[in-house]
Parts: sequence; C-alpha cells; structure tokens
Amino acid sequence: MRVLVAFDKFKDSLSARQACDRAAQALQAVRPDWRVDLCPLTDGGEGFAEILTQAAGGEMSKFTVAGPRGAPVQAAVGLVRLDGIPATARARLRLALAGSGRIAVIEMAAASGLALLAPEDRDPWQATSLGTGELIRHAAKTGASAVLLGVGGSATHDLGLGALAALGLKFLSADGLRLNPPVPGAWSRLVRIEGEVSHGLPPIRLACDVTNPLLGPRGAAAVFAPQKGLVAADFDRLEGESARLAALLCVHCERSRELMEIPGAGAAGGIAFGLMAGAGAELLSGSALVSDWLDLEARLAAADLVLTGEGSFDASSWGGKGPGVLVERALALGKPAHVFAGRVDGTGSRGRATLHAITPPGAPLPVALRDGGANLLAAVRQAFARPS
Repeated sequence: MRVLVAFDKFKDSLSARQACDRAAQALQAVRPDWRVDLCPLTDGGEGFAEILTQAAGGEMSKFTVAGPRGAPVQAAVGLVRLDGIPATARARLRLALAGSGRIAVIEMAAASGLALLAPEDRDPWQATSLGTGELIRHAAKTGASAVLLGVGGSATHDLGLGALAALGLKFLSADGLRLNPPVPGAWSRLVRIEGEVSHGLPPIRLACDVTNPLLGPRGAAAVFAPQKGLVAADFDRLEGESARLAALLCVHCERSRELMEIPGAGAAGGIAFGLMAGAGAELLSGSALVSDWLDLEARLAAADLVLTGEGSFDASSWGGKGPGVLVERALALGKPAHVFAGRVDGTGSRGRATLHAITPPGAPLPVALRDGGANLLAAVRQAFARPS
C-alpha cells in the first residue's frame, strides 16, 4: 500500500510539515509495511516559501524586516533555480527567463502575518505590509530574476501601501510629512503619493486563490478584516478610506480603477491590488501552481490511498483550498481519501472521502490548538489500526 500524506497547516496549532510528520508517525506505528510519500501543502500562507523552496532544491536566507506592527522580525526568502522547477509550474509563472534564472519565493505571512501577533494586538488600522516589501527588496538585491509571493495569512488591510513604501513610493500628508508606514490609521492624513518603485525591480507573481475584489460586500474589508480585528462599527470608515486610497494609487500609477474589481484584488488586505497597481505584479492560481510545483498529479497516480487535512474542513474547503482540491482529484482517479481536521463540517463530504474530526467533543479551542499534534496522531492511528 502506497499512501500519499499531504496536509495543509492546522492554523495556530501545526505547520503543514508537522501535520504530515504526525500522520506518518501514526501510520508507521499501525501499518509499518505501508510506504508513505510525504507532501506538505500550502495555500500561500505559512510554510509557502519553505515548502516550495525545498521541493525545488533551493536555499533559504533570513532577513530582519518590519513585522506587522513595526517591531523587527526574522523572515526567510527562498531562492531556487528556474530549471529546478517542474516545467508545468514554470509555464504557470509566465516568465521569459533563461533556465539558469533564479526565483525568489516569499510568503507574506512571514513578515506581515496574523500569526505573528497576539490576539490583543490584531488591529487592521495599525498593521503594515512594510516588511513584505522589504523582503521583496532583499530578493531583488540577491539578484533574483523574479519574485513569487504567496499572499495568505496576512494581518493587514493596508492595500499593500506599506510594501510599496519599502519599494520606493512616498505617501505624504497635506503638510508634506511622509507617512511611513502608511497604515490605515493614518490614512485620514494621506493626501498625496509621489515617486515610483525602485528601478530594476524583478517581475512579481502573486500566488492567490481567493476571488474577492477589493471593495464591496465580497471585498477585503467585508470578508477578511473582521478576522484581523476590525469591529463592525468601523467598517464603513475603513471601506470608504480604502476606496479613496485605491483611487489615489490608480491615478498616481496611471492604472484603471477597474483593477479594484479583478477577482483576487482583495487578497491579503488588498496587497494584491496594491502590487498590481504600483509594481505591475500579476496574479496566478496558487493551488494550481503548488500542485504542479510539487508534482502532485504524478504522486496521486502512484498512490493507493490519500490522507490530507487542515485546521477546519468545511464547505469552503471544496472551493479551491488545497486539501479539497486534492480530495477531488483523488476521487476522480478512484483513490480513497481520508480527511483529518480539527473541525469537520460533515455536510461537505462526498464520494469516497472519509472525514475525521480529530478534536475530542467539548474540548475548548485553546486546548484543541495545544493538543493538535497528539489529537492528529491518535485519530490516524485509530482510523488505520488493524482489527484486534
């Protein structure tokens, strides 16, 4: 029996790699004769840079940059050779580069991620993407031919203005004071944009699977900002200021306002919009890229059984998230699939997919997060233990 073990992260509990390791440990204990293929998944958030860089035989380098509230953090950038990436994944990047070119792989979550902040410090009015821009700048200095940025897991709703400030744009008040970083809490004073992004900045590709526009009922503020600490009473003010600043950026960069309506423009607090407008970045499907980069189709074809999961598996998981896509492909190939998650919405089950909720009934969330590894280990062992 050959088993593909491909988990995404369990947010605030286990990384994708840790989840895969725990599942493999459980299988080894109860089914030592099974062959296990470990393939950590990523949705563009935590683990994106490390997983893709290691898969392509690249190297990680750490830099000190501004965190989401300005305090310094250590964040890594992966550097991989273009010819180390599978051809199908290279094609998705849409880059006219020689095979010896190098791609910098960055995850926004490493510098500007929600997980970097304690719950009481999560406030979209004060969070900045400045550190993500600093990582892009470091990547350019290393000689990267292009930048691939995963835009999941952000703490910010600054439209990427912080990142653009790190890359050369100036955001000014009426009296000429430079707002750095230009967090939403300072937007009421922001009236003018000057400058341009640094010359020689390599092409930027944004790995993104959300389809939300920047504004409106499905926009960044409406859908994502409450998760980052926005209170309902402040929504109208944040939405209004977002519209004003987005228009100001479009005028300065001579870009159409229709850019705000592109599916995915609202990703990660609008950084997708900001980098498209200010730095010419291009959006691409993160799940499709990761699947090709990790050669998932071939690994699925070789597997007899698939194990996957994430922190919460529900109806939305079938809408483009890594584990849901993986299960759909496994079932299409006639492979049985098991999903293990901290929380499972059984209404989303289908086909030969078997869903397992690993959290004991009644366990408080802090306890469930603390015990995620042990719970996953126990659930996999129980699911595949030989009958006594």
